[in-house]
Amino acid sequence: MDYEELKLNAIPAGRQLEAAKAFPVLMRKVYSWMTLALIITALTAYGVANTPGVMQAIYQNQIVFWGLIIAEFALVVGVSAAINRLSLPVATLMFIAYSVVNGALMSYIFLVYTASSVSTVFFITAGTFAVMALFGYTTKTDLSSMGKILIMALVGMIIATVVNMFVKSEGFTLILSYIGVLVFVGLTAYDSQKIKQMLLEAPDASDSAQKVALLGALTLYLDFINLFIYLLRIFGKRE
Repeated sequence: MDYEELKLNAIPAGRQLEAAKAFPVLMRKVYSWMTLALIITALTAYGVANTPGVMQAIYQNQIVFWGLIIAEFALVVGVSAAINRLSLPVATLMFIAYSVVNGALMSYIFLVYTASSVSTVFFITAGTFAVMALFGYTTKTDLSSMGKILIMALVGMIIATVVNMFVKSEGFTLILSYIGVLVFVGLTAYDSQKIKQMLLEAPDASDSAQKVALLGALTLYLDFINLFIYLLRIFGKRE
């Protein structure tokens, strides 16, 4: 008996069939929402980068720039912390809004890096992400311990990044980029397994279960974006 069967057996017999049908539906929603958010972010970033007036409004106006950063932070915290109080449509709209704001803030990459290197790194990221997500989904090994270590490493990276904002060391930035790649490669596998385990416990595909899937999509979206940014810092060719 494998892990999925053990999870299903924990559900009352009368609902096991419904749960078995719900799981693949919920998993498809996770990756559909994540893919949609990535597409929206990419289109927004490209569109803003090719609209000089908007670029100037974002990067030459401190109020607009910090307003977008605050909005981005508020949206991701709002979806994560208040998911149980939000309706599914509202939570989905907040996720989409977050992907738009994130895309606007990421528009600089099309001006800093060559288009060919951006596309090359994107495909490298997509391939790496797919392999690690598949590993996390299929492995029988419990990745919880690894996940705790990676989260602590992520906190350390955030602190180091803030310090480097004042030190402004290019060498330290490169070191942090390599560490960031390792951290988010590991988190992709860990989060994939965690999302699978949570959705295996869903008795049906109700709005509550779909909100869990939406949170899973947000988590994997963030893993992908951060992995892409760190890889771009290492392999991206500047204009």
